[in-house]
Amino acid sequence: MALIVQKFGGSSVANAERIQRVSGIIADTYKAGNDVVVVLSAQGDTTDDLIEKAGEINPAPSKREMDMLLSTGEQISIALCAMCLEKMGMPVISLLGWQIGMSTNSDYGNARIKAVTGDRIKEELDKKRIVLVAGFQGINKYGDITTLGRGGSDTTAVAIAVSLHADLCQIYTDVDGVYTADPRKVPTAKKLDEITYDEMLELASLGAQVLHNRSVEMAKRYGMELEVLSSFERKPGTKVKEVTKVEQTKISGIAKDSDVARIALVGLKDEPGIAFKVFRVLAQAKINVDIILQSIGREGAQDISFTVPRHCAEEAVTVLKEHEQAIGFQLMDVDTSIAKVSIVGAGMMSSAGIAALMFEALYDAKVNIGMISTSEIKVSVLVAEDEADRAVKAIHKKFFED
Repeated sequence: MALIVQKFGGSSVANAERIQRVSGIIADTYKAGNDVVVVLSAQGDTTDDLIEKAGEINPAPSKREMDMLLSTGEQISIALCAMCLEKMGMPVISLLGWQIGMSTNSDYGNARIKAVTGDRIKEELDKKRIVLVAGFQGINKYGDITTLGRGGSDTTAVAIAVSLHADLCQIYTDVDGVYTADPRKVPTAKKLDEITYDEMLELASLGAQVLHNRSVEMAKRYGMELEVLSSFERKPGTKVKEVTKVEQTKISGIAKDSDVARIALVGLKDEPGIAFKVFRVLAQAKINVDIILQSIGREGAQDISFTVPRHCAEEAVTVLKEHEQAIGFQLMDVDTSIAKVSIVGAGMMSSAGIAALMFEALYDAKVNIGMISTSEIKVSVLVAEDEADRAVKAIHKKFFED
């Protein structure tokens, strides 16, 4: 008998038919003699619908009240799924984040998990019940409901699995595993049997939407093995683990991220402390910066270009303009019509010429490169957004089909 934590995303529980399918998977896991804890996301577009409803009432609601509202989506999912399992004759109970001791900080809308006591879960498992838990939510020291931000249900599932010392954490989604590229955009993409935490973390951080990077970080930190499977097809998925059995390939996957904006500050003074001034104000505004390119100083001036999440671009511009005099730039240019395309692979560390092959593929496809960023296991480039899909297909063909 094993303790298995399963997570089902919003598309997996979007309607009654899909809830019945998910309930079947849960019931079969339980009937196989396992203890089962299940984390569910809100149904389909529920979260977006709730955000729209909030906007109709108050265009600028407090983050606390938004968390109170948005947390209801997952409550609906677990209650409906519990009802379905009850109808099937399964012993089941649904619980909210605060009921399982999911303690977070007070960063409403993007809270971080501090601890999971899990006492109530253990009590219910001892009663041989299937435990359904609302993902994406917790409770802070003031007793307020908080939400965990994008990918919060993935993070909830991994946190519970770690706290309970589960044997496996399964992430069910609308694809049947991790692919070398998005199979919806690249029909020739190949499914991976397994992938390392580091590779999955890079892919998740670079735009692959199978797993959220926070959940992978936690799984790696505590050595919790993950499996990505489809909730629509009953077949093995992709294992995410520390070391893979197969020999490391040159690259494991290609990711595209369209949530990118490039900001260029032109005419900065070529003197110590300028970069600090620029990125300090962005850090104070909690705006993450990714790729950074600084030009060679000429005639006492230099330029700095960097990328931020596209949804943060407007705020970044506002913050920089507020500090324009202190920073001392002559011109600011913003481009939101770009995308980041990346290759990831642990095998890159021992293989020469990987970047050259990527650039050759882009050259053959006549895709221009804006900026480049590299690490031991990744190479990222900025390209025009309308050329990004073509770039991904060209790179995939070069590495996996030629």
